[in-house]
Amino acid sequence: MAGQQFQYDDSGNTFFYFLTSFVGLIVIPATYYLWPRDQNAEQLRLKSLRRVHGRCLWYRLRLMKSQQSIVPTLKKAALLFGWLVFLLLAYKVSKLDREYQEYNPYEVLSLDPGASLSEIKKQYRVLSLKYHPDKGGDEATFMRIAKAYAALTNEQSRQNWEMYGNPDGPGATSFALYCYNLCFSYCGDQILINTTQLFMHFMCKTPNMNMKRLIMVLTAALEFDPRNNKEATIRPTDNVEVPQLIRELGNINVKKKEPPFYYPYSLKARVLVLAHLARMDVSEELEEDQRFVVKKTPALLQEMINVGCQLIFMANSRGFSAPRLVTIENCMKLTQMIVQGLKESKSPLLQLPHFEEEHLRYCISKKYKVRTLQDLVSLKDSDRRNMLRFLGEEKYDEVMAVLASFPHITMDIKLQVLDDEDSSNITAGSIVTVTVTLNRKRMAVRNVSQGDTSKAKPKVWQNKNKGAKKTAKSKKKKLTKKKATPAPAKNNIHLLSDDYLKQQSAATVATKEEDDDGSDKGSESDEGEANKDSPSERDEDSDKQSDTEVDEMAGDDEEEWEALQQSIQRRERALLETKSKVTHPVYSLYFPEEKQEWWWLYIADRREHTLVSMPSHVCTLKDTEEVELKFSAPSKTGNYQYSVILRSDSYLGLDQIKPLKVCMFVSHCQWPIALLQAERRLSIITIKHNMWAKH
Repeated sequence: MAGQQFQYDDSGNTFFYFLTSFVGLIVIPATYYLWPRDQNAEQLRLKSLRRVHGRCLWYRLRLMKSQQSIVPTLKKAALLFGWLVFLLLAYKVSKLDREYQEYNPYEVLSLDPGASLSEIKKQYRVLSLKYHPDKGGDEATFMRIAKAYAALTNEQSRQNWEMYGNPDGPGATSFALYCYNLCFSYCGDQILINTTQLFMHFMCKTPNMNMKRLIMVLTAALEFDPRNNKEATIRPTDNVEVPQLIRELGNINVKKKEPPFYYPYSLKARVLVLAHLARMDVSEELEEDQRFVVKKTPALLQEMINVGCQLIFMANSRGFSAPRLVTIENCMKLTQMIVQGLKESKSPLLQLPHFEEEHLRYCISKKYKVRTLQDLVSLKDSDRRNMLRFLGEEKYDEVMAVLASFPHITMDIKLQVLDDEDSSNITAGSIVTVTVTLNRKRMAVRNVSQGDTSKAKPKVWQNKNKGAKKTAKSKKKKLTKKKATPAPAKNNIHLLSDDYLKQQSAATVATKEEDDDGSDKGSESDEGEANKDSPSERDEDSDKQSDTEVDEMAGDDEEEWEALQQSIQRRERALLETKSKVTHPVYSLYFPEEKQEWWWLYIADRREHTLVSMPSHVCTLKDTEEVELKFSAPSKTGNYQYSVILRSDSYLGLDQIKPLKVCMFVSHCQWPIALLQAERRLSIITIKHNMWAKH
């Protein structure tokens, strides 16, 4: 650093340059993110959502806020004031007459670089006698000489000059960095580090966490503690209202003396969450606190899911107890419950408007047997209207409009091993990529008359008709009659087990015997046909066949290479482009904030209750989205039954589970070992059989 040239400002004009840059760093991003959007556009958007979302709590709060709030005016005034200050500073800087001087202490003292300490002191005495103000010299020049002398003789000043190019230290630069970090380090929805540590502690302590325990851990988050969050409040009236709610709710583990569950803030947050799930009425003061708690819970539950998944994959390598799959899935279910304001045991039909508990008896009767949203959609219009006869025409139309806005997702699953010679074959330890294509459509309502039932088209979520199943079964029976080895399918990779090796060895022996018999029987015909085809013609035919085979193999390789390149380009584009997280507004009657439709997608082994792949939080599914899930293939060959699971973070009863069969192939390097093991087992079986025959 000592050899570099620096510029040092004695006049102090650099401060205005720094201040202008600092104000610009604040004003420009703040204008982009905080400038109020066009109120007319927002009003038009809300007007378009009124027919479906008009009864939602967040919609009514948004209308009240847009009519009464003066926040947009205050934001505009503050931003305009910031721009005024920025323009005045820019005008001031443009008028400054700055003269930069290269600051080098050796040049100031008129010395060569590397001069000794005695030479520096001698030159300083000479220049002091010449430029000292008491001797009639220039004061500014003397100050520069004194700073240069201090920079070369004083240890601290010398270090400051070598590190910052300034004997006085970093000065305004450090102040600028400090102010910048102070302004921009706390943006967005953040979770306190102590809350993350609390979640980690209780997930390790309770790997199988039921719903009641999960709510206790969730409401113990420090975001609800007034000592850590100014938005959280503890009111004097809580001593009366909270115990009253506890008596109405029943058993909520109040007597559990495990910190921090019995702390006042945790107990209050738990009571408010349970009252929200029970759809109980609370006082106006508690209602404000309840909205604050409910709005915070989706982000906290997402943090719990992230912590749990990290602990699961860390436990595989470090060997400590990790959360089970049921804990992660309970976090996802609790998010759905809080967004919809429903308990886990309640019917998903209560997500619809005008549906109450007493109306469910009409739906679950023996005549209709409607228990889910899909059952309600699949009914004929006449049956549906007859079942919902407790609704008037306007209410019925509203229910149908809301039901039609609910999402219906179709999943297309493709399983492959990328960067491998044969992407359809899975070997032990390989990285398996499951590409899931999600297509979102609206849940269409069936409208068919009674006399036209034969022409009704089946819904997309319903299975195919029985005739198709019978034909498929008959095809399977025909295929089983053939003794040829089956080819591997796309998603079902067949197992190369010991039985399969025995079949392969027996098949090779049988084919050899058939070839020998065929060669003996066909020798006479070959001799007869030898006169027809000369050896040169047969060589030409064989060459043509080999050329065509080579061309076909080359074509297949080119197709695989093009598919691989396209997938790589698709992934690169997905990394570069940032998609909007605004998808579709969720219909939620009791959630106090507008929520977008997001999903969780993951692979799990439901038999072993383990997580196979890290859950992907799909936040950009508007129409179609392609998601890649990766996991390491098991080390042992065998047939593995996994499940691809799609869960909503907003709706109850719309989760999907699709089976995924993964069968391991024996890798090329393991073939000799597998063959030896098969031969040993065959020999053991024959020995045991001979011994049994002797006895």
